[in-house]
Amino acid sequence: MSTSLFTVAARQGARRASSSCLWLDPCRHSSTATHHLTAGERLAGRLQNVAVGTAVLTAATAIYYNVSNKPVRLDGDAAIVGPQPKVATKATVREGIPESSTGTQYGSKEDVKKAIEELRKAIPREGAVNTDPTVLQFYGSSDKSYHPTSPHSVVVHPESTEEVVEIVNVARKYRVPIVPYSGATSLEGHFSGYPAGSICIDISGMNRIIAIHEDDSDLICQAGARWEDINRTLEEKGIPLFFPLDPGPGATIGGMIGTGCSGTNAVRYGTARGEWFLNVTVVLPNGKVIKTRRRARKSSAGIDTTKLFIGAEGTLGIVTEATLRLAPVIPTKVAMAQFPDVEHAVSAVQEILNTPAGPHIQCVELLDDHMMKAISDAGLVSETYPSADTLFFKIQGDPAAISSTAQTVQDIVARHSSQNFKFAKTDDEAEELWESRKYALMSTIESEEGARCWTTDVCVPVSKLPELVYETKKDLQQSKLHSTIVGHVGDGNFHAFILFKTDDELKAVSDAVHRLVHRAIALDGTCTGEHGVGVGKREYLTDELGPATVELMWTIKRAIDPLDIMNPGKLYPDLPKDSKKPRP
Repeated sequence: MSTSLFTVAARQGARRASSSCLWLDPCRHSSTATHHLTAGERLAGRLQNVAVGTAVLTAATAIYYNVSNKPVRLDGDAAIVGPQPKVATKATVREGIPESSTGTQYGSKEDVKKAIEELRKAIPREGAVNTDPTVLQFYGSSDKSYHPTSPHSVVVHPESTEEVVEIVNVARKYRVPIVPYSGATSLEGHFSGYPAGSICIDISGMNRIIAIHEDDSDLICQAGARWEDINRTLEEKGIPLFFPLDPGPGATIGGMIGTGCSGTNAVRYGTARGEWFLNVTVVLPNGKVIKTRRRARKSSAGIDTTKLFIGAEGTLGIVTEATLRLAPVIPTKVAMAQFPDVEHAVSAVQEILNTPAGPHIQCVELLDDHMMKAISDAGLVSETYPSADTLFFKIQGDPAAISSTAQTVQDIVARHSSQNFKFAKTDDEAEELWESRKYALMSTIESEEGARCWTTDVCVPVSKLPELVYETKKDLQQSKLHSTIVGHVGDGNFHAFILFKTDDELKAVSDAVHRLVHRAIALDGTCTGEHGVGVGKREYLTDELGPATVELMWTIKRAIDPLDIMNPGKLYPDLPKDSKKPRP
């Protein structure tokens, strides 16, 4: 009997609620400490009600559509604020999931059935192979994106690299596309199913920490481990190290590698494309298992094949394990400064980062005036601030370094017309001050009743960020679209949260995102700073990278995955018609 959506949801919920004891063996807990009621904890009851409402709404929607034989549509972050307006349908601005442009002939429906039968024999564990229609739809769509979706043919839950090899071998034998899945936090349709039929490999159950090498400041884990759980485990064990890449909550190591992620810490610690992944273990399309390098901190031995899989979005192989480089935990405080406009804010950041205080800046986040108003109106934070373009800083170092850096920041922002500066001197004050950044997206969604939210990101050279933000805000205002902006201003990356209620507004949002991306590329930027390409942004890669670079990407793809079974229809722009070479 196939596992129901309720069982899947319960299993994932239990896994996430049970801390590191589920996935680190043996499990040792540090002594229980006394916890003070922080500002974040004061909101826990309220947010728990929201989470429960989300789960109930999602499950009820799934049951209704399953019974009525209609496709399940679980899309849009606004699902957490209540029932969707009847006129707001699934985002299908573009026609369907892109099919392989290589001319590959995939297996027939009969081949897919045979593949499923063989998978059940290869991994006979109860619940490991799931064909429940509701589950297949759930795994093939996302409640965080508005790109075309399609259900999978089967979802498989491996627990080891060896089981992933079994799955890949079956998929290759019957020529069935493979789509990796883990944290389900992607925004660009990365794990949508393939129309001809696809095998979804859910590696979220492969979440064990295999080894911690404290003296070497590194850690080996399976690809389904979540970055928050890794850091929580290190803290519980009293190990003064952490993994500094911090994308969205729930992101797993495999997904972080696949999308080339970063996060708020990027201004200090860089991105996934740095040296934070010392090596990865990968199952290739031919079923072979490779480990890209040894555990040494540096190596000049040949091509860096680890980087080949960072940002590849599961199109070259399935990452099953990784060795992570860790950083020392450093004391941190928070500061805030408000400005008359984005240009003054960005100019202040540029000057700060180019001073000796720059290395002590862990994060510097921009929230525009619309975002600050949304946060005030939503009522999710304990203290609100004026609706002005605002910078939030995290400053790290020993007490003397933090004090000196905070003074430097205060002096510089004052020279750039800062209207309001606040420095949190205690941990509780720091957490309370950072609340505004923490609840930015949720506040945006709650700022307009019944609205849904399209989230997108681009990145430009820091000096070009004021121009990009100004032109984008003007464009959105002229389009009569309500929006807020959050920027990782220290590296020129910003996110636009654009609200809509109707299909007409949805089309307007899609068009505005299209203009935003071309605006960023024209400023020598990129279509995505950290979300990845997936389905949503593959059309922009030729414009951004050039035809020759895209051709090189396809050359690598064809060499490693000649049957094009690894996540087809994602990442790579369509080949010109005269370049299509049907596969045997």
